[in-house]
Amino acid sequence: MAKKKGKLATPEWIKEGYDSPAEYEAAMGKKDSVKKAGKVFKVRECPECGSDQVGVVVGRETKNMWECRKCKWEGTKIITKEFGEEEFMKYLDEKGEEVA
Repeated sequence: MAKKKGKLATPEWIKEGYDSPAEYEAAMGKKDSVKKAGKVFKVRECPECGSDQVGVVVGRETKNMWECRKCKWEGTKIITKEFGEEEFMKYLDEKGEEVA
């Protein structure tokens, strides 16, 4: 015998008159749900010196162990920044990286 399906409910964002779930969540104060337009670039930085010269340490028992190649900091708490395409290009320019 087939299982009886439950009734479908209308999502709150439609009931409230919003055009998308992201718009509804933004109006409700959930900032994490609003995505940046276009590509998103993530940069990880050392919490001690602010350098982006960080990498994962392989071969340790602790998961997600990070190491800064500049100041030799080690830990699990890393700073992650997200940039849109324009912001990322500006970040690279300020850092002195060559952009093709």
